[in-house]
Amino acid sequence: MISLGEKAAQNGFRLSHVEKIDSTSAALMKDALAGATGPQWLVADEQEDGKGRRGRFWNSPKGNLYASLLLTDPAPSEKIAQLSFVMALALRDAVVAINEPGVGPTDDDIEVKWPNDLILCDKKCAGLLLEGGVKGQSRFVVVGLGVNVLSHPEKANHPAGNLNEWGIHTSVEHFFPYLSDAVALRLEQWAMGQGFSATRQDWLAHAYKVGQDMRINTSTESFVARLNGVDETGNLMVDQMGRPRTITAGEIFPLDMNFESNN
Repeated sequence: MISLGEKAAQNGFRLSHVEKIDSTSAALMKDALAGATGPQWLVADEQEDGKGRRGRFWNSPKGNLYASLLLTDPAPSEKIAQLSFVMALALRDAVVAINEPGVGPTDDDIEVKWPNDLILCDKKCAGLLLEGGVKGQSRFVVVGLGVNVLSHPEKANHPAGNLNEWGIHTSVEHFFPYLSDAVALRLEQWAMGQGFSATRQDWLAHAYKVGQDMRINTSTESFVARLNGVDETGNLMVDQMGRPRTITAGEIFPLDMNFESNN
């Protein structure tokens, strides 16, 4: 049985669980446009039409976590994108909480990758996607999360892995309460954007490949640059052959990988 953690329940989060659905995020978007309000979790055992970034299909076999969270008026519109950092840190917090020292990876092997992935031992094990809209006078955001608990795709836009293969022996039922509590705590820290400086500091402490050269893909170009971190609003700061640049939207990849496939 899937249940909320104690902190999440205390903070008024609600939870619905279904065996199979087209997409948890699509369902919550529809609900929000019909007047539903958050904070509301929807968890599915399987998705038939899960989506990743840039409309990619998200492979969704049974045994992994597929969840979406509806938030109503979570922050001013200019701060909404910061939720990627909040939720990525919550994913990391939950994995660290269930990781058994000496059996699973070290804490340093559990990293966050700009803008919205969780990396475990250099492999992607979780990702998230923000979608939003307006209903009446309220703005809502749906955060979709996918966590590779028992399995992972063989072909992905970043080398993929799962929690159990690295010694983090868990299940969706065991993992989700930790995740829901971590989300509740990280949202409190963020404080609707007012606490982003603390969120940013924590994120940078566990950031993937900062200080190294990576391939940067945006909607208009692909180039190699050194990752310098993120600025006070969450934009990626890079150095391209001695020229500082700020990237507002895009993806980063190791230099030696093929990033043309899905997930």
